[in-house]
Amino acid sequence: MHRLLSIATACILCQGQAAAAIYKCHEGGRVTYADRPCPGAGAELALRAAPPPDPETQARMARARDMVLEIDKERAEQTLREERDGERARRAALALRKRCDKLRLQRQWLEEDLARTRGDAKEAARIKVRRQAETLAVECPA
Repeated sequence: MHRLLSIATACILCQGQAAAAIYKCHEGGRVTYADRPCPGAGAELALRAAPPPDPETQARMARARDMVLEIDKERAEQTLREERDGERARRAALALRKRCDKLRLQRQWLEEDLARTRGDAKEAARIKVRRQAETLAVECPA
């Protein structure tokens, strides 16, 4: 029992070592592996902080940023105007199409009335059909 407990303890300790980092070192053309960082590899690079920009550069950057923001604002406004103009044009085209459809239908009805008309009223019906056709030609040229 004592022996089993010592084997289990050894396995637990070895497991912790197995999960540790392994370092690959190059020494004199040879590659070695170790559980510690290689000699001389621990030196940190000294980074210098960038000097703060001078006031003139900061002012120039602020002007450039403001200019970019203004351009973006103008572009957004132009896009909005174009969308509104496009929507207005679509509504106008729809209204024109409805108007032309209505005029065509009225002309069709007047032609049907002309075909049914007899006698003196036939000339008046012809005039109505002609006037409707002229109205349609003026308002809907295609």
